[in-house]
Amino acid sequence: MSRQRNRFIVAAAVIAFWTGVWVIASRAVDQELLIPSPQAVALHLYDIVRSGSFLRIVSTSLMRVLGGFLFGCLSGIVLAVLCSVSKVLNALLYPFVRMISAVPVTSFIILVMLWIPYTYVPVFIAALLVTPVVFGNVRTGIRETDASLLEVAGIYRFTKGKTLRWVYLPSVLPYFRAGALTALGLAWKAGIAAEVLALPKNAIGSGMYYSRLYLETADLFAWTVIVVAFSFLFEHLMHRFMPGKEEQS
Repeated sequence: MSRQRNRFIVAAAVIAFWTGVWVIASRAVDQELLIPSPQAVALHLYDIVRSGSFLRIVSTSLMRVLGGFLFGCLSGIVLAVLCSVSKVLNALLYPFVRMISAVPVTSFIILVMLWIPYTYVPVFIAALLVTPVVFGNVRTGIRETDASLLEVAGIYRFTKGKTLRWVYLPSVLPYFRAGALTALGLAWKAGIAAEVLALPKNAIGSGMYYSRLYLETADLFAWTVIVVAFSFLFEHLMHRFMPGKEEQS
């Protein structure tokens, strides 16, 4: 209980510090168009949240990002397994996955907008960014599996299912967890960025785009606060449902 209280105090202190920096910067610039005050952003945030379309917009964006995240995780795991069991597949697939992680996300967004309906672009882009991260971590986890444990499994004639459950999964799971935590943040950022460019209906990114278009800087800040809040929420939920050793103790 005391640990949670200390975390809350630290988080409150950090928020208070950066809010103070924000206030000072806003007053120093003294132009709402460039850096709006926290009060102005709070009012715009209140207007956005109480609008009738807020829940629909947020839920639709969440579905796109989470759908892309889950599909990217599945793709990364499958590709990692294929590359681990076959040298030929590894030679063919590994350069492709590396290329995905090297190409700027904006290039992918523009290309994908030519291929598929705009409403699916954020899902595809989120999955595309997640896949290399999960692939790399799962592939490393498979390679780092203790050879002595595999020998013991062979001596006791474990079935493939038992070997997977008792040897590979404990080895791979910490790597997958670390990759998933990183990939979730990437999926959220890439999904929103894709929405900003593709402008699908009912999207947080579309709201950010039109705020910039009409020079509603406080509105843009308010949407950004919403994006950051959900990013922290996702990370918290991931830690809750996939705790590490330090969180289990």
